[in-house]
Amino acid sequence: MQLNIKELSNGIRIVHQQVTHTRVVHCGFVLNIGSRDEDKELEGLAHFWEHMAFKGTHKRKTFHIINRLESLGGELNAYTTKEKVCFYASILKEHYNKAAELLFDITFNSTFPAKQIEKERQVILEEMAMYRDSPDDSIQDELDELVFENHALGRNILGTEDTVSRFSQQDFFEFISSRLDTSEIVFSIVGNITFEKALKGIEGALNEIKPKHTLYVRSGFHDYHPKRKTVKRDVTQSLCAIGRPAYSLHDPNRFKLYLLNNILGGPTMNSRLNLSLRENHGYVYSIESSYQAFSDTGFFGIFFGTEEKTLKKSLTIVHREMEKLRNKKLGYIQLHMAKEQAIGQMAMAEENYAALMLVYGKSLIDHGKIDPLDLIFEKIRSTTAEEIQEIAQDIFSPEQLSYLIYTPN
Repeated sequence: MQLNIKELSNGIRIVHQQVTHTRVVHCGFVLNIGSRDEDKELEGLAHFWEHMAFKGTHKRKTFHIINRLESLGGELNAYTTKEKVCFYASILKEHYNKAAELLFDITFNSTFPAKQIEKERQVILEEMAMYRDSPDDSIQDELDELVFENHALGRNILGTEDTVSRFSQQDFFEFISSRLDTSEIVFSIVGNITFEKALKGIEGALNEIKPKHTLYVRSGFHDYHPKRKTVKRDVTQSLCAIGRPAYSLHDPNRFKLYLLNNILGGPTMNSRLNLSLRENHGYVYSIESSYQAFSDTGFFGIFFGTEEKTLKKSLTIVHREMEKLRNKKLGYIQLHMAKEQAIGQMAMAEENYAALMLVYGKSLIDHGKIDPLDLIFEKIRSTTAEEIQEIAQDIFSPEQLSYLIYTPN
């Protein structure tokens, strides 16, 4: 399927792929702004902006925004990460123009009404309380704080009660003005629509935006010191989180770490950690490892819950599985199966066109290009057992791991 990319005179880029065997179009704006781009006193503002985009523009009130696509069977949504804010929609192809126009409106014409700020402030405070009441979620956020101590990457995307309670209308306008760079905006479209029709629905509006380039530069993360922390919580089992910084989006080793992570504790039932802790010993209901790449660094983590009496044994098994990968090369059949599994997962993920649309937008921002899936497959297939072992020796180094443990009161 052909990929079409067009850059406008103001630096905004449009990426499009036509998929003829569907009736739906997925489209959205990907902005290279996230929670790490907030000043400390504005922690949580990007996420608050995501909420406020639905609360009023120069020509629409909340009801009209919410009802515009949902009355047609479509979906309108948004999310915020450490480095991105995304506004996106899915709609029948005959209503694409309405979706594109609405997305443009909420992305660039939000008015942040003062009354709506007060209402949404309470909603976000409730959201924060919900996360605090969910130890599985809060332990991941607290591990970020431990690993990326005194850095914006360690701050909670939701913010704090103090910062969220103080945001004003002017804070939103100033944040967007100081951070929004038109060369860091992508509008992505995947679905049953031609490139010409896709452009017709959005290009005119985007061309009206004046070029804007900010002087803002992200503060890199460099000063990592491993830590151990145990916290008493109102939990019925011990929760454990192990993590450390990892490879960035631009590191050639990122695909090798993706493959290694999949072997150790990826989403499949045959991961080494799941086989050892759940299937062989019955110590956990679930255990997973994860790898997330950022523009200048990355994060590797392991998360599981177990009875307090089996915590020490579980940690011993986790360390043993990491040590096996550090000390012994994978055999030919093991490596081949791991590669085919990872490639199969990626191929199936490509069938999710809504997610693919967002992947295209993020890839264009992060790398300035979109690599064909076959090229990524080739990078995975060319990975050697020696390279996997080298990555394991680096990332699984025991003295570089941080630990956060929740134990029952």
